[in-house]
Formats: sequence, structure tokens, C-alpha cells
Amino acid sequence: MSTKNMDVNDEPVSIVIPAFNEEGGITVGIETLRAAMDGIGREYEIIVVDDGSKDQTAELALKEGVTVLSQPENRGYGASLKVGIDYSSYDIIIITDADGSYPADAIPGLLDDLKGYEMVVGARIGEKVAIPTVRQPAKWFLGKLASYLAGRHIPDLNSGLRVMRKPLILRFKHLLPAGFSFTTTITLASLCTGALVKYTPINYHARIGESKIRPHHAVEFLLLIIRTIVYFNPLKVFLPLGGLFFIGGLSKFLYDVTVGIVSGTAMIGFLGAAIIWAVGLLSDQITKITLRPQ
Repeated sequence: MSTKNMDVNDEPVSIVIPAFNEEGGITVGIETLRAAMDGIGREYEIIVVDDGSKDQTAELALKEGVTVLSQPENRGYGASLKVGIDYSSYDIIIITDADGSYPADAIPGLLDDLKGYEMVVGARIGEKVAIPTVRQPAKWFLGKLASYLAGRHIPDLNSGLRVMRKPLILRFKHLLPAGFSFTTTITLASLCTGALVKYTPINYHARIGESKIRPHHAVEFLLLIIRTIVYFNPLKVFLPLGGLFFIGGLSKFLYDVTVGIVSGTAMIGFLGAAIIWAVGLLSDQITKITLRPQ
């Protein structure tokens, strides 16, 4: 079906669901998705990417009559999303999880909000949000850091329920990782390059089954945020880092003056700041050349 000159409220939709050992929630998840989509009368397809599950996830999804793409081994959340997006038929992509945590009834509202935007994120800041307490400090810190580096408030950095235009995804496909950092990366890449992104509050339910997120993923998210910002906006990282060296060198210099002893430590601080700032400026020029429209 051609989508040229078609209103956003009529465009068909591809829903991609990555699934790894989700036999406890996949059936209900598909049923609730169908109920939500059938209620708005829009053409859609559901694509479940079975990421090497060891249980009955694929079989149960097939019984629901949806498209199932089976991976021979577990490759990761992001890898599954990319497989499903590559297979999808339409230009509007919805991603959601198979564990029942994201409300399917929020999808029609997200689709309505897509008009004029390239991505609409279901931000988990609604009235009922069941995020484990142990994750909240890391989530808060990473969100604040990402917001500062991206230069825009990010209500939810890595929500797994979002509506996106396929050209936006394809633009950054080479940067999108195979793991859980897929959503974080496309969020930062979109914001740093001026893409139109809207956040719509949603609720978030306790998941069905065991979470795949582990403590070490917080460190991976932190490194990813810094790496992505250095790629798109290096001065956001290099300027304050050089500033720390400069302040340290200046403080040592002022102390040396008061005691009448001049040491090389202050000069090391000044030199370190100059080198870091120079690298930052060079990186910024490289970024501008790399990201310049061809």
C-alpha cells in the first residue's frame, strides 16, 4: 500500500515485539495489542522476533496468527528490533515489549501524537508506574546526565514503547547496538541531531516473568551515553572535562604563589586543559563534517 499523501491517522503500522523466553506473557500481549489496534480501525501488522527462546514463546506467538521471526540464538534486544524493523512493511514503526509492562491501550494516543513528529516516546511518568525501587537511583542519574549532555529534558531515556518513522531509524541504524541500549541510543541520536521527538506520559505495569535487566547494564548505559554524546556533540564532554583540569591547575598555582614555591603541577593542569579542549574542538569539527548532509 502506498502511503504517499496519506494522513498520519490512516497510515498502516508495523508493530515489532522482541521476545526472549516470554511464554508467560506473549499471548496476552498480542491479544491486548490486537484489541487496541482493532479499536482504531487502522491497518497493521504484528511482528514477533523470537530471540533464541528456550521456551514456547515462538509457538504461542504463531498460534496467535502473527508473523514470527525466529533467531537461532540469543542476539540481544536491539538486534531483534533491527531484524523486525528490516522485515516490516510500513513506514510507521511501533516497538513494545512482550512482558505486559507497557499498556497497549496507550498506543492509539501515541499514534495520534505522531503528526508532525519523527518519534513519540511513551514516557513512564503516568499515574501508575511500577519501576523497581532498586533501579530508580540509577535511572534518575542516567536521565539527568543524558538530559544535560543532550541539551533537552528527557523524561524517559530508554522507554521500550515508542512510535517512530522508519527513515529516522534507518538514519541511525549503523549506530544502534544489539543490546538493551537500542532505545537509549536512538533517543540521544535523535535529540542531538534536531529530530522532532515528543514525550507522552504512560503508565507502566509490573512485568510478567523475570526481568532481563542486570546491574551491569547500568554501567553499559553510562558508557553508551558518554560515547553517543561524544559522537554527536563532543564539546558537551570535553569542555567541562578540560575545565576541571584548568580549575585544578589554577588552584595549585594560587596556592604556590601564597607559599612562594612554584611547582610544575599547576602547569600540568593548564596543559591538560589545553590538550583536552583542543581535542574537543577537533572532534567537534570532525563531527560537523561527518554529519553534514550529503
